[in-house]
Amino acid sequence: MTALRVMVVDDSEVVCRAICGLLRDSSELQVVCVVADGLEAVERAQRERPDIILLDISLPRLNGIEAARRIHKVSPDSKILFLSQYDSRAGAREALNTGATGYVVKSDAAHELVTGIRTVCQGTLFLSSSLH
Repeated sequence: MTALRVMVVDDSEVVCRAICGLLRDSSELQVVCVVADGLEAVERAQRERPDIILLDISLPRLNGIEAARRIHKVSPDSKILFLSQYDSRAGAREALNTGATGYVVKSDAAHELVTGIRTVCQGTLFLSSSLH
């Protein structure tokens, strides 16, 4: 089985390291790039064509909501899973309205991120347990 190619988009170096650490333990996931802003995320998505993009909402130069809309145009096969500190249903709804198929609250990531990635890559919607 080929590992799923993952792009991590977050402007916090600490968060990126933590996410990469979580994903490193799974042989089915391979981080192909780490990006710190929304515009670069769109550019790298077009170039790298990752299987899944873990996307923060609060990003410099272009927020995650707008980045997701643009990414769908330049890399339509890439799945988007939002990974955000915001735990409101309204915020998750807005994020999912971009065409993303998942939303994980950062405080749930240690327990739910890998499951969320698997679920989204299988074409099923995933929502953090904090949002239920």
